[in-house]
Amino acid sequence: MKEKQTTELHRGLEQRHITLMSLGAAIGVGLFLGSATAIKLAGPAILIAYALGGVAMFFIMRALGEMAIHNPVAGSFSRYARNYVGSIFGYLTGWNYWFLWVVTSMAEITAVGIYMEYWYPGVPRWIWALAALVIMSLVNLLTVKAYGELEFWFALVKIVTIVLMIVIGIGVIVFGFGNGGVALGISNLWSHGGFFANGFKGVLMSLQMVMFAYLGIEMIGVTAGEVQNPRKTLARAIDSVFWRILIFYVGALFVIMSIYPWTEIGKTGSPFVMTFSLIGIPGAAGIINFVVLTAALSSCNSGIFSTGRMLFNLAEQGEAPAKFGKLTKNGVPGTAVIASAIALLIGVLLNYVVPGKVFTWVTSIATFGAIWTWAIILISQIRFRRGLSLEEKGKLFYKMPWAPYSSYIVLVFLVGVIGLMAYFPDTRIALVVGPIWYVILVAFYYGKGLHKKKSLGNLDAHNDGQKDPVLSVK
Repeated sequence: MKEKQTTELHRGLEQRHITLMSLGAAIGVGLFLGSATAIKLAGPAILIAYALGGVAMFFIMRALGEMAIHNPVAGSFSRYARNYVGSIFGYLTGWNYWFLWVVTSMAEITAVGIYMEYWYPGVPRWIWALAALVIMSLVNLLTVKAYGELEFWFALVKIVTIVLMIVIGIGVIVFGFGNGGVALGISNLWSHGGFFANGFKGVLMSLQMVMFAYLGIEMIGVTAGEVQNPRKTLARAIDSVFWRILIFYVGALFVIMSIYPWTEIGKTGSPFVMTFSLIGIPGAAGIINFVVLTAALSSCNSGIFSTGRMLFNLAEQGEAPAKFGKLTKNGVPGTAVIASAIALLIGVLLNYVVPGKVFTWVTSIATFGAIWTWAIILISQIRFRRGLSLEEKGKLFYKMPWAPYSSYIVLVFLVGVIGLMAYFPDTRIALVVGPIWYVILVAFYYGKGLHKKKSLGNLDAHNDGQKDPVLSVK
C-alpha cells in the first residue's frame, strides 16, 4: 500500500481550487501596479487590447480543454505535444514551461521583499524573499490539497479587492461617491485625446504586455492529473475563468479610466490606491500593499506548483533525471519541487546582482515562452482532431468551437504578437533571449541522445479520457 502511494499523484484538487488557482495565476501584480504602463501605450483603447487578448485566450483554453477532458494527465500540454506533434515538441514545451514559471516567479519572490519594506524598511529584502520561498516550497511539499487551499485564499483576496474597486468605482461614476454627490460619468474615456489617443498603433504596442498579463490561465491543464472528477471540474473551470478574467481586467480598467484621466494614471502610484483613497478609506496604500504582497505570494505558489509538476512529467518521459519522477508518501513530486525552489533561489540572487537587467530578461522570456505554449496547445489540438474519426469527433464531451478554423485564426494572432515584439525596440530582446534558450534545449536533446529514446506514455486518442496508460492517478 505504501509503495502505491509513492507512485501515484493524488486527485486532491476540487473545482473551487481549480477555478481560483487559474484566476490567481493570471491576475497578478501586472493588474495592480503594471496596468499603468499599458494604459500609457494605448490610452483608453487598452480596453480593446485586453478584449482581443481575452478572446484569443478563450479559444486557447477551449482547445486545451478538449484534450485535457478527453485525457486528463499530469504534464498536460507537454504530454499532448509529445504525442500529437512530436517527441521533441513535448520535450521543448515541458522545459519551456518549467523555465517560464521559474523566471516569472523570480520577479515575484524578489517583489515580496520590496513590498515588505513598506512595513519593515530596516529589514534587508533578501530575508523576506528567502522566507517567502521557503514557506511556499514547504506548502507545496505537504499535499496538493494544502497547496490548492492556500492558493484559493490567496486568489480570493485579490478577487475581492478587484470587485470592491469596481463597485466603489461604479458608485463614483453613477452616484458621485467621494465627489460631493456629483456623478462623474465616463467622459474621461474620450475627453483627453480621444478613445484612441495614441492611435491603433498604441493598441498594437500594448498587446505584448496584455498577453503577458494572461499568462497563467493555462495552469488549469497542468492540474488535470490531480483534480477530482476531471470531466465535470475542468469543463466548468475553463468556461468560467475566461469570463471572470475578462470582467476583472476590462471591468477594472474601465472603471479606473472613467474616474481618472488616463494621462494622470501612474503618476501618483497604483490606480487601485488612488481609487480607494478617493472615497476616504483610511490606510488605502497599506491595504493595497497587502493585496499586492498576496498577489506576489500567490504567483510564487503557483510557479512552484507548475514547475514541480512539469519537471515530474519530464522525468516520467526520460527527459529529466529519474529522481524528479519520484513522489513523496503524500503523492507530491517532492524532489522536483525542491529543485525548482533551488532554481528560484538563484533567481533571487540574480535580482540583486543585476537588478536593472533581470526584470527585462524575465518578462521577455516569459512572454515568448507563453506564446510558444499557447501555440503548441493549438497545434496539438489540431493534430489530435485529425486522429479522430467523424464519429469520435461527435462523441467528444468538450469541443473546441468552430474547429479547426478557430485554432488557425488564433495561431495567426499569436504570430502577429511575435511580429509586433520584433517591430518595437522595447520588446525586441524577447526574440533574442527566447530562441537562445530553445537552441540550448535542442542541443541538449540531441547531445544526450534523447531523440533515440522511445517516447513513454503515448496517449491513446481513442480512450475514455479517464486514465493515462502510463501515469495512473489516484
